[in-house]
Amino acid sequence: MAFRMKEYVESLGAKVALSYLEDEPETNIPKVLDWVKKFDKEGHYAPAYEMIGEFLKDPDNNWYKYIQSLYTDIDAGVRKTLFRNFLLNSAIVGMNRKEEAEKQYNCNIPWAILMDPTSACNLHCIGCWAAEYGNKLNMDFDTLDSIVTQGKELGTYMYIYSGGEPLVRKDDIIKLCEKHDDCAFLAFTNATLIDEAFADEMLRVKNFIPAISVEGFEEATDFRRGEGTYSAVVKAMELLRSRKLPFGISCCYTSQNTNVIGSEAYFDDMIAKGAKFAWFFTYMPVGKDAVPSLMATAEQREFMYHQIRKFRSTKPLFTMDFWNDGEFVNGCIAGGRCYLHINAGGDIEPCAFIHYSDSNIHEKTLLQAYQSPLFMQYRANQPFNENHLRPCPLLDNPGRLTQMVENSGAHSTDLQNPENVRDLSAKCCEAAENWAPVADDLWQKSGKCTACAGCGGCK
Repeated sequence: MAFRMKEYVESLGAKVALSYLEDEPETNIPKVLDWVKKFDKEGHYAPAYEMIGEFLKDPDNNWYKYIQSLYTDIDAGVRKTLFRNFLLNSAIVGMNRKEEAEKQYNCNIPWAILMDPTSACNLHCIGCWAAEYGNKLNMDFDTLDSIVTQGKELGTYMYIYSGGEPLVRKDDIIKLCEKHDDCAFLAFTNATLIDEAFADEMLRVKNFIPAISVEGFEEATDFRRGEGTYSAVVKAMELLRSRKLPFGISCCYTSQNTNVIGSEAYFDDMIAKGAKFAWFFTYMPVGKDAVPSLMATAEQREFMYHQIRKFRSTKPLFTMDFWNDGEFVNGCIAGGRCYLHINAGGDIEPCAFIHYSDSNIHEKTLLQAYQSPLFMQYRANQPFNENHLRPCPLLDNPGRLTQMVENSGAHSTDLQNPENVRDLSAKCCEAAENWAPVADDLWQKSGKCTACAGCGGCK
């Protein structure tokens, strides 16, 4: 009771602080940061405070321009709602509640939950495991609603849809946005189902943001996703921008498109089209239809490492590389440490790329799943490497995923072609071996390597 009363008092102060953001952001953002510092007892966001303060001193800085664009390019009502749901509910109230729950239950509690409303998709992309499932799997509205309700109780206010194509379930997605208007909802989407009616609904509920999947320019995108996909994506971006709705992009870099995905021309084009963020993934050979030859080489992964860091100091675009940015989040974020995945059949998986589970949402609560053997294996073993540029138990550290799956008794969640974890891991061994010396060299140069870390980079 005392903890929830403290939440209430903090949220009242936050609402006042957030109201400052709608007027003279250059003057008032520092005031809001000072307020956040008071409640960020553990210093989760400490590195951001000083950086943002410095950005605001220089109108020529790319991040100054980025902050300004949030006011010129985004609808005021949407901006207010997302500031509230991100900064107050997720980053402050949710984070504090998450930490209290982790102490109480001695398990990981995720900051975000990635979930698949359906396995259905209107495209058939090369190398995508979702295509194997067809439209066989769906979580009904009550199940999705229960996940969000349970999650909020433990501190999770960020929900991300994947699939399949989540916008196959437009009506239920909007209903969830309405019912849980204190949460932020995102979706990895191919964008081909975004039309004027759905854009109007997004503008009405104000708490839904698409991350549009693109593979580069037209040739690369259509190669993997089908002819005409790129033009449909561009049309969706134009529609969203005309409504002043925020969106980002989701990019999977492969052996075939890395030079394009990491090019300055591509970054500039996506910014010009209105993207406010970009998530980067490297291709993972998961599933029967996986194409291991699409895996990025060590040289290509290093190229992305340097390009993304370079553009962070020059481009008004928020970026995250879910492998190469392991150094900023102390390694792997899966297994409920920061996020987890629930597939359309209800299987609760540690990661969108790790299709093994010992829990199902139709049989267990979220908390019971967080305390299950597989998730406790993740908690006990993270980080998987002291070199956080080698974060992944599958792609970067051969044998670590195999050990956890076998120790926990987890099973493959692939509906049609269950994949033995040893066979999956074997597909990644060569990539891990090639990346290790590159990553160790980068880790040493970053200044974060220590002689006793045991990552191998100092030997």
